[in-house]
Amino acid sequence: MLILLESIGMCFVMVMVCVVGIRNGAEKFVAFYEKDVQKRVVELGYTTKEAIKKSAIISGLALYIPFLFVIPVMVYYVNGARGFLEIFTQITAIYLISCVFDRIFIDWYWVGHTKAWLIKGTEDLMPYIPKKVQIQKWVVTLIIHPILAAIIAWIMS
Repeated sequence: MLILLESIGMCFVMVMVCVVGIRNGAEKFVAFYEKDVQKRVVELGYTTKEAIKKSAIISGLALYIPFLFVIPVMVYYVNGARGFLEIFTQITAIYLISCVFDRIFIDWYWVGHTKAWLIKGTEDLMPYIPKKVQIQKWVVTLIIHPILAAIIAWIMS
């Protein structure tokens, strides 16, 4: 039960980072878009390369600190997981649940099927998450994150 609650918490963090990021327009949160979209947004004068870098750092910290530090701490101290297998299983479950949510709700539905992420003047560059990038994200979700969980579990055990 705790794993599910912690996963929902991580999903909430991801949604809130996105909500805060696009609150003044998706063009202000273009750090998560592909390079061609970023370039166009700069050309259109919506933002600058420096602002994109700053946004990437801030949002990256807001996502990766919970992902790399808070989740393992919760698994160890809140859930009481001990030993490699128990820690690995719990971290992997939280990573998979939250990342599948990201792939389906945020990437496929929210970015791909709503106008919330639309940036005027970049419509010809849609879809914003091309098929190749979708595949890469699924590989990271299903292969890289469990490997990361194994490394963290090995360090913690």
